[in-house]
Amino acid sequence: MPFIPNTDKDREEMLKAIGVSSFEELLKPIPKSLRLKKPLDLPPSLSEFEIKKLTRAISKKNITTNDYISFLGAGSYDHYIPAVVDYVVSRPEFYTAYTPYQAEVSQGTLQALYEYQSMICELTHMEVSNASMYDGATSLAEACLMSISINERKKVMLSETIHPYYKRVVETYLGKERVEYAPIKDGVTDTSMLESILDDKISAFAVQQPNFFGLLEDMDEIEKLVHKNKSLYIAVVLPISLGILKPPGDYNADIVVGEGQSLGLPQSFGGPYLGIFATKRKFIRRMPGRLIGRTTDVEGKQGFVMTLQTREQHIRRERATSNICTNESLCAIAAAVYLAIMGKEGIREVGELCILKAHYLSDKIKAIDGFDLRYNRPFFNEFVVNTPIPANQIAEDLLKDKIFAGVPLSKFYKNRKNEFLIAVTEKRTKEEMDYFVDRLKRYKY
Repeated sequence: MPFIPNTDKDREEMLKAIGVSSFEELLKPIPKSLRLKKPLDLPPSLSEFEIKKLTRAISKKNITTNDYISFLGAGSYDHYIPAVVDYVVSRPEFYTAYTPYQAEVSQGTLQALYEYQSMICELTHMEVSNASMYDGATSLAEACLMSISINERKKVMLSETIHPYYKRVVETYLGKERVEYAPIKDGVTDTSMLESILDDKISAFAVQQPNFFGLLEDMDEIEKLVHKNKSLYIAVVLPISLGILKPPGDYNADIVVGEGQSLGLPQSFGGPYLGIFATKRKFIRRMPGRLIGRTTDVEGKQGFVMTLQTREQHIRRERATSNICTNESLCAIAAAVYLAIMGKEGIREVGELCILKAHYLSDKIKAIDGFDLRYNRPFFNEFVVNTPIPANQIAEDLLKDKIFAGVPLSKFYKNRKNEFLIAVTEKRTKEEMDYFVDRLKRYKY
């Protein structure tokens, strides 16, 4: 909104209208000990030109993947985003839109979200998708709450191979006492132990595919054990992998969640991102968030509406399934544009490039003296490397070579100082990977 200065007369009239003689009178309820007794320590005022110059100088201090070669992952990936994605979502009809309560003036937004839901269902092979959640971690937490509401069991179990931050969010939502964990064996869920630790108190079991270490879980075997226990099966997926990996609907997942950042969203220092949430049709009434539906009006014309809103201000409080106050609509529209542009072949090609390039790099790294792969198991585009010296030292040192070397696992596990989690996307070239390998050869025991 424009800045409209008030004149002295304007201020006098406003103070008179509220019954005080000065602004200071309004501060009486605040103890004098808490009031500022001197002017704010602010720098001199600047002109518009000077402010632009200052902010440009500050922004140049940022280090971005535009200038550095990135092997960072752990849930946020440096994928290529076609220019048309930003162009479409920057249109004012999308960019400035608020919640589409009034369907008659929100048809464009509603249709875009409907298309997003349709494409998520096609990608995951699930029957129903909502119009998005906050991010992958909160989607998982909401899925756990949803499972409890369905079968009324009080606890959930997560695989230890799920992203550590996701686990913390679930514990925050449910409370630590309601969350149990399945152990790891060789980097994946220990299925030999799973059957013995599942019991009638476990509402749902959640597992990530690929998991936090980039490894592929045995989703079919886990499904048998979980459903044998009459628990719900929650799959946490990486959507860009689903052009290659078996979609969760095909291994009978009950609820599918995931982080949608890989579908056309920039890394943006960690957000805003996109929470994917899909489920079976029979659970639709328990699903959090919003559902956009297609219908016809009285004249028989096609239209789009918010068919389901489960926020407590929209329906009777006891029937509400979530307190999600908004969603990531703009991010969901960006994902819809990305999926529409890429199509089935494009998504598959990106997945193939990620796999091929990740395996090329892993083969090169394990041939270096002092380096080897932590796990000898199938992986998608991310893998763990043992390092001869602490990984955070290598990461810091390689910044001088304009390389983001990967994520040191000590960030998440204090006892894993000599391990890197390295991710490779379709953007990495052979020259960049060879350059990275050449720099790693400097590090010895």
